[in-house]
Amino acid sequence: MGAQLRVYRQKIKSAQTTKKITRAMELISASRIAKAQQRVVASTPYARAVTRAVSAVATYSNVDHPLTTEPTRIDRAAIVVFTSDRGLAGAFSSNVLKETDQLTALLQSQGKEVVYYLVGRKSVSFFGFRRRASVRSWTGGTDLPQFDTAKEIADAILEAFKTDYKDGGVDEIHVVYNRFVSMISQVPEVVRLLPLEVVEGEQKPSADEVFPLYEFEPDVTKVLDALLPVYIESRLFNAMLQSAASEHAARQKAMKSATDNAEKLILNYTRLSNSARQAEITQQISEIVGGADALSSAGKED
Repeated sequence: MGAQLRVYRQKIKSAQTTKKITRAMELISASRIAKAQQRVVASTPYARAVTRAVSAVATYSNVDHPLTTEPTRIDRAAIVVFTSDRGLAGAFSSNVLKETDQLTALLQSQGKEVVYYLVGRKSVSFFGFRRRASVRSWTGGTDLPQFDTAKEIADAILEAFKTDYKDGGVDEIHVVYNRFVSMISQVPEVVRLLPLEVVEGEQKPSADEVFPLYEFEPDVTKVLDALLPVYIESRLFNAMLQSAASEHAARQKAMKSATDNAEKLILNYTRLSNSARQAEITQQISEIVGGADALSSAGKED
């Protein structure tokens, strides 16, 4: 009984230590999620304005630009995968990796070769463990994205897109990341970034809305050359911000669940410890009573 009681007490102590860690991580994620949401909201007007500008140039011009023209044949596709640097965030990274595998299977079924650009240590370790090659990888700062990283990724994929297939270039680029919906919902999102697919949304214009007239100076090609890199950078940075907000929300949810489970373990082991202690006391009392009865019987015989 004594050994069993010590085991229960050790498990209670271990569960209490785990609870302190998970509770602290839950509070840290809760404090960071508000700022992450604010960054997502703050980036939306700029991304929308750039989208409208690119949409206007692509719609009101007849220039065949490499970034807006659908190629006749697509031989190689690139996938940019956004995961987290750290774990303990539930299915945050695994959902993105599953979506990546499904997209890979779809592209390969269409006869396309697939290459990868990885963001986050989880994706790097996932591909490294399975011995799957990647072109480039970026780690560090997934929970606090910086625009310089988005620009570096944009430069790398644009360079690959502008390079010919025979020289190792790609014909289309996809992005896979977690889109932040709410504190309890983060949805894996797949977006084809290049060739450009400009989507303004499903909201119809009002009846009295007047569409602007556009003039492009110095010419449409130079305007597209200037706007499209900015558009790609803004889309990638927005994806990074969405992924960061989703990571904090997923980690807070996972750590709250872990804290609740630790509390249940503490409660269960406390009950088992009390039962073992009560059984030990009962056994000791029974031994004392039995010894007293034996001594009493021996005295009567004498």
